[in-house]
Amino acid sequence: MISALTYTLYQNVFTEKSRVQTGDQAPDFVLEDMSGNKVQLSDFKGKGVFLNFWGTWCKPCEEEMPYMERQYSHYKNLGVEILAVNIAESDVAIEAFIKKHDLTFTILKDKDRAVTEAYDITPIPTTFLIDKNGKIEKVITGSMTERDVANYMELIKP
Repeated sequence: MISALTYTLYQNVFTEKSRVQTGDQAPDFVLEDMSGNKVQLSDFKGKGVFLNFWGTWCKPCEEEMPYMERQYSHYKNLGVEILAVNIAESDVAIEAFIKKHDLTFTILKDKDRAVTEAYDITPIPTTFLIDKNGKIEKVITGSMTERDVANYMELIKP
């Protein structure tokens, strides 16, 4: 037990977690969408991906969702996809949120927080702008205006 405790302390104190950042290749993942389909990030190669981590209880997340929806209606035809990753909430809560805001972009469920942890998400909302080659162009923490969303989608448009 002492050796396990020592190892844990060593890992937490002396090894540095590498945070996903601008210039990195976006870590690939597979999550389920609201219909139970498996969605893999790498399947979107060739498109810009607006990868947003959010929660239904997060007020800034709720404020930016209509902006994302309006811009998505324009940019989806220009090769930009939105993948909105909900962090560990129930299907009922997510469905109610989708319906309330008439969202049409892809909502993914990170039930066990594995992708959230892989991307080292703190705080939410956090958005990763991923180019057509899978490279992270920008990381945005905190809320965005509609102009921000439009400018960011323009940045990753293939």
